[in-house]
Amino acid sequence: MKKKILAFTAIRSEYDLLSGLYKLLNDDKDIEFKIIVSGAHLSKRGGNTVKDIEQDGLEILARINTLIDSDTKASRIKSGSQLLNEAIDIVDEYKPDLIIYAGDREEVIVASIIGGYLEIPTIHFFGGDHVQDSHIDNPVRHATSKMSTIHMVSLEEHAKRLNRMGEDNQRIFNIGSVALDKFHNDEVHTFDEIKDYFDIPSETNNYALLIFHPIPKERKYSAEIFENILLTLKEKNIFTFVSHPNIDPGSSEIVSVINKFKNMSDFNFYKSQPRKIFLSIYKNADFIIGNSSSGIIESASIPIPAINVGYRQTSRTPNDNVIFCDTTRQSISDAIETSKSEKFQMILKKTNNIYGDGKSIDKAFKIIKENTFHELLFKDEDILEMSYE
Repeated sequence: MKKKILAFTAIRSEYDLLSGLYKLLNDDKDIEFKIIVSGAHLSKRGGNTVKDIEQDGLEILARINTLIDSDTKASRIKSGSQLLNEAIDIVDEYKPDLIIYAGDREEVIVASIIGGYLEIPTIHFFGGDHVQDSHIDNPVRHATSKMSTIHMVSLEEHAKRLNRMGEDNQRIFNIGSVALDKFHNDEVHTFDEIKDYFDIPSETNNYALLIFHPIPKERKYSAEIFENILLTLKEKNIFTFVSHPNIDPGSSEIVSVINKFKNMSDFNFYKSQPRKIFLSIYKNADFIIGNSSSGIIESASIPIPAINVGYRQTSRTPNDNVIFCDTTRQSISDAIETSKSEKFQMILKKTNNIYGDGKSIDKAFKIIKENTFHELLFKDEDILEMSYE
């Protein structure tokens, strides 16, 4: 009898982290693999990225429309409650042997609650990470870890943090970040092919990648910060691929800035790109700039400089290729110049990604294949009786 595995996904950025693992599970003759799709995947505003899941040949168990077209504080929790309400019976009827989810958004805590109450083992990827950025995602990540059966973590630091939260070592597997495998294994287009694909002017010799999202501590100024980055890049004549923000509160103000700049030839604004195209843009970029966790975790696998602007990500453990700067145009400009300096380029050449070696997906697959996790389903451990050594 096949092992039934179910994954939850709601947004492209999170799906891409685990898509390689999902393909391995889907191709295994001893596994029946399906996905519940919700959130931005099913939204035009989010790029209708459910098509990426379909193109990967994965079977969708259910499509649950949960995205409320608003960036208010209430909208995400309403989306989460709708997912919980509709997914309970779907999961209960399907009766999977294992539920998988990744990250720190509302759908992962929903999936962990469903798994806990329906007594289904669960695996949480990227638990134990910690970011002091005022965002609700951080406590959601930790709460999800407490509700989850098993943890696949990226760093020993993350494993230690889970220990301190009362998670026993037998539940924790430090496999490195599965987000890195694609940088080591996937084929990409050349710089010239990307220029031709997007009809970039022939005299353009380099470009940047900008990914910027709003957070509560900067929400009143997020649009101004984003515009400062764009103006600095324009002033330096750096052609830039610019991602639309996620759908959190404050995103509409950033989109307003995008609409202000969208006809300028210095920028290519996009909501979503095919995986190979996005990875090709990324690997051929001169640097990545903004405040995405990708800059902290993934860019060192290329490697390229990562310029982190503002408060977001500042407490996350960085690789040597990361430059932190404040939100003024001068500080952003100085950071770009630092990234080009001979001294920093020497550092870049010696950078090894502390988050993994690009072989994490195979490690995760092997662990899932060789274990049932049912013996760890009930969390009877007493944190007062645990040792942290």
